Amino acid sequence: ISRTWFLSIIQNEFRTGKIDLDSTMKLLEKLHMPFDFAHVKHVFKNTVDKRKVHTINIEDFRAIYRTIVHRLEFQELFRIYSPNGKILADTELIEFLKKEQYETEACETTALEIILKYEPIEEVRKRRQMSFEGFIRYMSSEECSVFKNNHRTVYQDMNHPLCDYFISSSHNTYLISDQLIGPSHLWGYSSALLKGCRCLEIDCWDGSNNEPVVYHGHTLTSKIPFRSVIEVIDKYAFVASDYPIVLSLENHCSCKQQEVMAEYLESILGNKLIASTIGDTEVTQLPSPEALKFKILIKNKKVGTIEEGMLRRHLDRSGEMGEISDFENMSDEDETDEKAPLYPKSGSSKRKSDQKPSSPPRKKAKRKKIKIAIALSDLVIYTKSAKFVSFEHSLANQKCYENNSLGEVRAQKFIKHSAKEFVSHTSRFITRIYPKGTRTNSSNYNPQEFWNVGCQMVALNFQTPGVPMELQNGKFLDNGGCGYILKPEFLRNRNSTFTPHNVGRYSKPISLSIRLISGHQLPPSNLSKTNKADPLVQIEIYGVPEDQAKKKSSVIKSNALSPRWDETFSFTVQVPELALIRFCVKDEISLVANEFLGQYTLPLLSLSKGYRNVPLFSKDGDNLEPASLFVHVWYY
Repeated sequence: ISRTWFLSIIQNEFRTGKIDLDSTMKLLEKLHMPFDFAHVKHVFKNTVDKRKVHTINIEDFRAIYRTIVHRLEFQELFRIYSPNGKILADTELIEFLKKEQYETEACETTALEIILKYEPIEEVRKRRQMSFEGFIRYMSSEECSVFKNNHRTVYQDMNHPLCDYFISSSHNTYLISDQLIGPSHLWGYSSALLKGCRCLEIDCWDGSNNEPVVYHGHTLTSKIPFRSVIEVIDKYAFVASDYPIVLSLENHCSCKQQEVMAEYLESILGNKLIASTIGDTEVTQLPSPEALKFKILIKNKKVGTIEEGMLRRHLDRSGEMGEISDFENMSDEDETDEKAPLYPKSGSSKRKSDQKPSSPPRKKAKRKKIKIAIALSDLVIYTKSAKFVSFEHSLANQKCYENNSLGEVRAQKFIKHSAKEFVSHTSRFITRIYPKGTRTNSSNYNPQEFWNVGCQMVALNFQTPGVPMELQNGKFLDNGGCGYILKPEFLRNRNSTFTPHNVGRYSKPISLSIRLISGHQLPPSNLSKTNKADPLVQIEIYGVPEDQAKKKSSVIKSNALSPRWDETFSFTVQVPELALIRFCVKDEISLVANEFLGQYTLPLLSLSKGYRNVPLFSKDGDNLEPASLFVHVWYY
């Protein structure tokens, strides 16, 4: 049957007898399977090279198709459940789904849905059966992806207060390369929003003609109008997710231009902007992501209380300003930690942020009155930036709608010396972490250690590829990619004694076994003139310190089309709720060097059991389809 089906689709193209490489590619597309041109070209070349011609006949085409599509590892599985090796009846498919794919609920309806969706041969479909062609298409589909299908949509409870979630957050969102002389660009905002980012940073400075601008102050990065940034945010805000956006303003503007900012925020964002409380004026608990759907919040310093601001709502506030007494910094980010200026002023003593954790600033830091336009201050409702003094100070004085920003160096010291207090702090207050100012090349830190203590907004440079952004993208695949992930109970509970270094009674160990079976159409090596690579796979666990692990497969020589490993890797994970698993495919260039080919990262608890395909992504986060790994996953 499948031969007849196959010929009926392709024979028309062979009316003249033979076809070339381009026509081969076009014809393969008709068969609704993804192909990598480099691999097709190479298999095609192998076929024609023997004959010194540049065209193939119908039998050659069938051989090329089977070489790439009829994978041995799929045939082995298919034959276990298909008595004649040609057809699976719906009952046999159900048995396969229950036994191998752990789909305990599988029934006749499930099987029929799969057959109707993936079986390409009409007469087989009509008989409620599945051919090997259908089985291949099903096994290669998103339904058999290693990422749980029900985690592709929002499935978590979205009615907890905002501080109970990890929130996808970006640092210096306007930069698209380095922090010193690189371009600032609106693309930074649109691309972060389209990736599901929910907390954006805007550095605002006085511009000419009373128009505030956005750029990295005291550097040579280019400037963009504040107004344009807000227009782009308005346009892309809720394309990837319905849940609220927080605009973190790092505000260096005069009162006059702060009023212009307030006016743009109100006029451009309109009723998306949260400019007053929802429900009670008195805020005793942060609202939930659900209650703030399609809303935009402003995070900035604020004069006085929410209640005072609400009383002023309908008055003309122009020209009015308030003062906040603060240390030498205008924003809530320590200037010295965050922004190493390009040209340090000679003789100025920069205050080091890496003093003893939470010690009071040295005498030198004069208290400075910061002027804030009332019009802007009153737009800050649930996300008021407050200077972090110490955990004790916050516990005694901080209001639930006040949040803190900490530089990575200071935060790492807290993790080391006072993790329990840190966890207690993040169970109550939103805490934002930002990269140290010396990362002028926009490099990123490892976000995992800050998620481990419950920090909600772990801000990364979204424009910089590498492991930190791969962990970020992998973590936030969860919960439908909506940018909010409910923290584990032990990071929400205010009486929790959890710390990442001593998980104690919070451990719910999982025993995980991954059989790495094969790879398929992997990206060829940069060094290869053909479609070759010497691939190996590294499987890594990121989580609390004792869960960190790395295991490596053997190297398969010169085969990127269909490397076969059949190796099993076992892990024991103490805190699965915080763990991510990363599959990284490399090309062994020499005994000491490997070249990155592709990777996929996902939350450990989003792993599907059974035979699964692992999609692969490039350094820049692009899907490398059809490149994939084939694995068997099991855990208990």
